[in-house]
Amino acid sequence: MKIVILGAGQVGSSIANNLAREDNDITIVDVDAPRLKELQDRLDIRGVIGHASHPKVLVRAGIEDADLVIALTNSDEVNMAACQVAYTMYNTPTRIARVRSAEYLDHPELFSRAHCPIDVLISPEQLVTRHIKRLIEYPGALQVLDFADGRAQLVATRADKNSPLLGEQLWRLRKQLPTTVDARVAAIFRGDRAIIPEGNTMIEENDVVFFLAARRHIRTVMAELAQIGKPVRRTILAGGGNIGSALAKALERDQHVKIIERHRERAAMIAEDLEKTIVLVGDCADEDLLREESIDQTDVYCALTNDDEANILSSMLAKRLGAEKVITLINRPAYADLVEAGSIDIAVSPQQVTMGALLTHVRKGHMVKVHSLRQGAAEAIEAVAHGDETSSKVVGRKIEEIDLPSGTTIGGIVRGDQVIIAHHDTVIQAEDHIILFVVDKRQIRSVERLFQVAVTFI
Repeated sequence: MKIVILGAGQVGSSIANNLAREDNDITIVDVDAPRLKELQDRLDIRGVIGHASHPKVLVRAGIEDADLVIALTNSDEVNMAACQVAYTMYNTPTRIARVRSAEYLDHPELFSRAHCPIDVLISPEQLVTRHIKRLIEYPGALQVLDFADGRAQLVATRADKNSPLLGEQLWRLRKQLPTTVDARVAAIFRGDRAIIPEGNTMIEENDVVFFLAARRHIRTVMAELAQIGKPVRRTILAGGGNIGSALAKALERDQHVKIIERHRERAAMIAEDLEKTIVLVGDCADEDLLREESIDQTDVYCALTNDDEANILSSMLAKRLGAEKVITLINRPAYADLVEAGSIDIAVSPQQVTMGALLTHVRKGHMVKVHSLRQGAAEAIEAVAHGDETSSKVVGRKIEEIDLPSGTTIGGIVRGDQVIIAHHDTVIQAEDHIILFVVDKRQIRSVERLFQVAVTFI
């Protein structure tokens, strides 16, 4: 696929890094020449220096025969204008833009083909807010991912020394669940290594275990098989930016929420927009302030500023002072794995949260949902099986008969409102939503081909 990426910032460079490894033809546009050179030296991509919405610059980037343009500059207006130019002048088939301002996002009618033709709006702040809200709603979870419009969920948890998972073979775990509940351990990560789950696989300390089940059963599964925490009642958010203020608004009805914001003007502005949240002016790394606000009685502390180092340090301090759970926003992906599972419980990378929303529209075959796992090392994919036994490689076949690429497993199937946990003799039907786990990104193209319908299939 020929893809033009506009903007070489943290999100743009992360997307380029992921897509370049999958045999795509990538061109990235930015005004920062040294940044482009660094990316070109490291990745197999082409760089173009210039303003992202200018037609001549887009032509130099190859927009005339591009399959997809992804506008990820720091300016909403530049992203919107670039998509308009790509559509009006070059009829680029698919246009994706990052739009951050709620003033635009509150008016989706702006983005129709008749006005500003953007096929997919990406708001990293909204995606991260929803992601963190889920982590707070499911104590004990490292990730909570939806499939088939939320009918099935994938939840990751860490097997610590007190976990009921520890030392158990997977076939025994099924016996701990009520007879009316079905679930599957869909993937296991042990450090940087992915393990394909089998019946005799043994869970070890610090393994990250992914469970798949119907949404209505997830809490039961976590209660029986994971160390689920108590419901969250008290939350402190460090940073009153777009994510902090939106998260406070989402939580304040059911929880006691406080925001610590360094800048007085910003604090006053968000205080007017929030109903029950207490907004404090101060430094989130101020030990005296944290003690005064009863950090030792706080269920969740979220560090959400734009400064990675400040987030890490304040999170470590909050944990040392007695916060039950610490969630830290980290923009540099290299930091995330370094700090997680230490004093910081969960490191959230905006780039990885955003990645899945973008990959959904890059994948071939009928991929309706893509989630990036383990800092992009693996993916969970929801694919729809189209066709019949003569035109499809999966329809009408048992799972054991399907030639799955190496390192790929089928975890479950959503058929209408029914969530079916996959077994070797489960037969795929047309229009089934199939949930797959791909632990080797080199196999993505093979997975895509598996779900492409042929006119004739031999």
